Amino acid sequence: MAPRLKPKFCWLLLTLTLCVCACGYRFPGSGTLPGGIEKVYIPLFTNRTNEVGVENIITDDLTNEFILQRKRALTDDDQADGILSGVVASVLTRTISQTGEGASVEREVVVRVELRLTDKNGKLIWIDRNLTAREPYKVGGDDNIETSRRRRDAIERLSTRLAQKIYNRLTDDF
Repeated sequence: MAPRLKPKFCWLLLTLTLCVCACGYRFPGSGTLPGGIEKVYIPLFTNRTNEVGVENIITDDLTNEFILQRKRALTDDDQADGILSGVVASVLTRTISQTGEGASVEREVVVRVELRLTDKNGKLIWIDRNLTAREPYKVGGDDNIETSRRRRDAIERLSTRLAQKIYNRLTDDF
């Protein structure tokens, strides 16, 4: 008959195994900014879409994400090590579910942004030309005002997640 391992020893062995297997793991966004950048200026994004004000929402959410993560987001570029500029390249809406008669029940808004991180001398440090986020929303039946409000709310939710995604991509230490 084989000897039984004591429960305390089993827990110790399991903990040790998990520690060894998880070497190098970090939570997303816990790294540093590329190129030695520590203080970032985030100017208002350029808006190439017909969606009025979307550049304000995305820029504000991204700045707030940097502040939330205790990274230096500056209000002007005088003391910044880097500049994170962006373009809202597209805002698309598409139907994702409909009734048998073809009327939309649920739609999805998809936002694509282009980003560039440069140092204070203009040298390109990091770029992403195709970062997207999407968010579904319910159609308000025949009420176009309610549908528009829900779409705008979806853009605001999407923008918060997009800011987190941008921050995490920037701070992933490869």
